[in-house]
Amino acid sequence: MRTKAISLLKELTEAHSISGHEDEVRAIFVDELEECGELSADRNGSVFCETGSEGPRVLVAGHMDEIGFMVQNITPEGHIQFLGIGGWWEHNLLSQRVEILTRGGEKILGVVASRPPHFLPEAQRRQVMTIDQMFIDVGAESRRDAVDNMGISLGDPIAPVAEFSALAREDYFMAKAFDNRVGMAGTIQAGQILSQSAHPNRLILCGTVQEEVGLRGAKTAAHFARPDVALVLEGPPADDLPGFARSDCQGRLGGGVQIRMYDPSAITNPRLARLAIETAQAEGIPHQVTVRRSGGTDAGSFHLANDGVPSIVLGVPARYIHSHNAIIDVNDYLNMLSLTIALVRRLDAETVANLITYL
Repeated sequence: MRTKAISLLKELTEAHSISGHEDEVRAIFVDELEECGELSADRNGSVFCETGSEGPRVLVAGHMDEIGFMVQNITPEGHIQFLGIGGWWEHNLLSQRVEILTRGGEKILGVVASRPPHFLPEAQRRQVMTIDQMFIDVGAESRRDAVDNMGISLGDPIAPVAEFSALAREDYFMAKAFDNRVGMAGTIQAGQILSQSAHPNRLILCGTVQEEVGLRGAKTAAHFARPDVALVLEGPPADDLPGFARSDCQGRLGGGVQIRMYDPSAITNPRLARLAIETAQAEGIPHQVTVRRSGGTDAGSFHLANDGVPSIVLGVPARYIHSHNAIIDVNDYLNMLSLTIALVRRLDAETVANLITYL
């Protein structure tokens, strides 16, 4: 399971799939799961694989998209002006490599640049530049060169470039887009494992689109899949960093799968949260319970869909998400996978009914 996890995480994190342009991750989902169940997609591009013939409809979902950029303009000199897709902190951008995916399918390498400090007044050197003050240099000599010879067009998606890498500490890995390729890998692996044995439900594996720009894909995915319960797999921010009190840490690398009780987008169904915690305890799965002051996930859309869907977020804490280089402990991922599988196996008709019966 670990070997497969690492190879799948490498393939997924190195894919070019920003919000609204999730084709490469979708192709991996289809390739990995086409033998596991019935494939389908909604009209926004979220993709599904259903396995099992009866019982409650249990959704296991991760979002396919990563934060990135889009070509906003090309200057006469051939510099690419761009805008952010999803939540970026400008501190993380200068001198980072990116790839522009052209409509012809070519990937054009570039670097996020700005005027060098030599040309700036002293006061400006201390200021954080905004994205509209930056540009991407792809080596073009002119707008015509960028358009005619490189095939770059307005609206082309731009993704960070970062290689999936093992760190010196065993089990630590660094890559872009762990938010949320850990969730996608977990969805795929859980589906592959569960499809080989009986489970008391109709399992729906899902990769949603456009989570990073407002939980958009989950809205149509919920309508399409009609789940009775949703397990949302995520790559939330770790808080075992300088400036955070260790005693307050709820997202420590190596601490196990995160079980989220709350964030501003969703209050976890208390009965489902209790089931997740009790399952982790019974199975001996390391876990950490989290109550988040900020952020949001697809659970924010799923739990409000249709007549209401009890939803929970299971996460792999990652340091430095929404940057070119995040870090995870792969054991946290394996614990998320184990808890997901154990929960699915417990979600029979009676258990699901108990989650949603109030009268």
